[in-house]
Amino acid sequence: MASRDLRAELDFLLLQLLGDLEQLEAKRQALNARVEEGWLSLSKARYAMGAKSVGPLQYASHMEPQVRVSTSEGQDGLQKFWMVRAGTQTPEEVGSREAAFLSSALRRRKGLPRTPEPDSSPAPQNPLKWFGILVPHSLRQAQASFREGLQLAADMASLQSRINWGRSQLKELQEKLKQLEPRAP
Repeated sequence: MASRDLRAELDFLLLQLLGDLEQLEAKRQALNARVEEGWLSLSKARYAMGAKSVGPLQYASHMEPQVRVSTSEGQDGLQKFWMVRAGTQTPEEVGSREAAFLSSALRRRKGLPRTPEPDSSPAPQNPLKWFGILVPHSLRQAQASFREGLQLAADMASLQSRINWGRSQLKELQEKLKQLEPRAP
């Protein structure tokens, strides 16, 4: 009876793993397409604006990321990845700012010297403005393609984490099933 339950669980896990692998392959193909579109659009923009107008010489001297990857571990132990736009706060950042505010308010009430509060930096400037005010549509398309690619990469990382977890669960179930099966002489 336990062997049947393990086999059913094994079948379910195997189907889930195969579905995840199909999703991963589809996301990889989509990522490759977005990156290819991005580079093609970037080359079109270089052609339209001139090769020297779109290059490292136009980059800002101080760059700020527009997005970052955040990660968390779920209750099931799986790592989840997602994109966070600059200027938005994650719950951890909100909590630390509230604590800093309460700490500074307490210092003011007690007459202690004031510590500088963490400055809330404004959202970073759109990098397209580095290349002028009127940029070609192909440069905007390149930016959008690369942004979509970043989101796909985060999705793929989460999916890969789930696949790795599924593979380890599959191995454990196979070992349990092997132990339950009677050995043939």
